[in-house]
Amino acid sequence: MKILLSSGSLYTFPLEKAFQFASETGYDGMEVIIDETFGKDEGYNLLSNLKEIAPIYILHAPFDPIPGWGDRIAALIKTIELAKKISVPMVNFHPPRWLDLEIKFWRWMYTVRDFQKELGRGKVTIAMENMPYKGKLLRFNPYILRRTRDMVRFIEKKNLYFTFDCTHMGTANASFEGNFLRLYKTERVKNIHFSDYQRQMEHLLPGHGILPLVDLMNYLRESSYGEMVTLEIIPQELPEDEEAVKKALREGALHIRGGLT
Repeated sequence: MKILLSSGSLYTFPLEKAFQFASETGYDGMEVIIDETFGKDEGYNLLSNLKEIAPIYILHAPFDPIPGWGDRIAALIKTIELAKKISVPMVNFHPPRWLDLEIKFWRWMYTVRDFQKELGRGKVTIAMENMPYKGKLLRFNPYILRRTRDMVRFIEKKNLYFTFDCTHMGTANASFEGNFLRLYKTERVKNIHFSDYQRQMEHLLPGHGILPLVDLMNYLRESSYGEMVTLEIIPQELPEDEEAVKKALREGALHIRGGLT
């Protein structure tokens, strides 16, 4: 099992600093979110240099528009091609948002018969992520494929893999364990976004919320899960002092490895 740090957890720091923190605090490598840092630059030189500090195992396709990267379809394809070019083994992406009328993206996804063959081409694993519910009084999910059973059908039909986001599942007010097991039994879970959740507060440090994360990690170890787990928290969960940040990140890695309860 590879333990990764999401660059989004440290987006208030330069990417180079985030990579240094990961290297110094017990992580095997990085999951990099393609964001406005990349701008019109395709990212090859930047990521090639960062790989000298810590390995990159996942590129997360943009979920907001970035100048020079095109619409959601173009940005996903560009991310996949970048992953191939710099030998990153996996690309993760969010499903379309019905609330933003991303119909073009949704229709395009249905035209793809086999994501691994047509886009990954044996070089990059393509995975899709479950998304959160929003709202305080009226809870709703602004994304297509919000129900676990629909997600399972789609990833199996289209030969997609899956990123299970703990916080996002926690927002659903549904059975966390049951929905995880339903997805896990497909044998398509390739990454887990690891964070805690409570009272509409998302992506908290492990132990700061109500999710059964210790039970989850015990189950993964018992079932010989050999894929990736990414600590993905909000930067507000971390202190401002760099040494204190490192301490918090070390504790996050220990939670994943089973050293903290």
